[in-house]
Amino acid sequence: MTRLASALRALATAATLLAVTAASPAAHARPEPKAPREFASLRSVDPTIMQEMRYTTAHNFVGAPVDGYRQPVCILTRPAANALHEAQRKLLRRGYSLKVYDCYRPQRAVDHFVRWAKDLDDEEMKAEFYPHVAKSRLFADGYIAEKSGHSRGSTVDLTLVRLPAKATRRYVPGERLVPCYAPKDERFPDNSVDMGTGYDCFDTLSHTDDPRIQGIQRANRHLLKGVLGELGFVNLPEEWWHFTYKPEPFPDTFFDFPVARRSVAGH
Repeated sequence: MTRLASALRALATAATLLAVTAASPAAHARPEPKAPREFASLRSVDPTIMQEMRYTTAHNFVGAPVDGYRQPVCILTRPAANALHEAQRKLLRRGYSLKVYDCYRPQRAVDHFVRWAKDLDDEEMKAEFYPHVAKSRLFADGYIAEKSGHSRGSTVDLTLVRLPAKATRRYVPGERLVPCYAPKDERFPDNSVDMGTGYDCFDTLSHTDDPRIQGIQRANRHLLKGVLGELGFVNLPEEWWHFTYKPEPFPDTFFDFPVARRSVAGH
């Protein structure tokens, strides 16, 4: 009986250890981080600004929804969102609307970009987004980096839409891809004005003041840059769509809360 009792005690101890081990991940799981109070949903500040959040879809250079983008919602620091609201008021009077493609970007999304860029065999979306750039050059040429200003919450990627806005059809994964610098009527249909390239085009033609961009395309870029510049936004010269509100409320902080409505619920 002594041996049996010892065996039963050993089994009971083992079962207890297994139960504790199994329960530990749940017991110690960290809650999903939320945005600081200084962040807001852009729609709560200005519901008239159009949103086409590309990284929640497969129509981007990765070819799949990006980590951390749970819902198609634009989140920004409140000063940046308020400044976009003022820009929208100016543009509506001229017959245009802003349309955002990306706003706050969690660090986990940036990490996803880095993993993708290191996988040189994955070139599914090359024909549209980086036809002239070798994937092995994406880091050296500055198209991909391990940190992004978007993660600080005051950077936005956006364009202009002439009103009344036309509908934009959904991207179908696997459809024929057209280079992002092709003439507008040949590229993937986008209801934005002609900026000379599509969004996220990894090409020097995307440089805001590239001398090859002339006529109405150049005028459209300068209209966007001019209106936003008056309200504190600084353009990244290499990307006509990329603007950062200055001064940034969080100039040195890279956040990682998910892009989801719950991240700013109650703000």
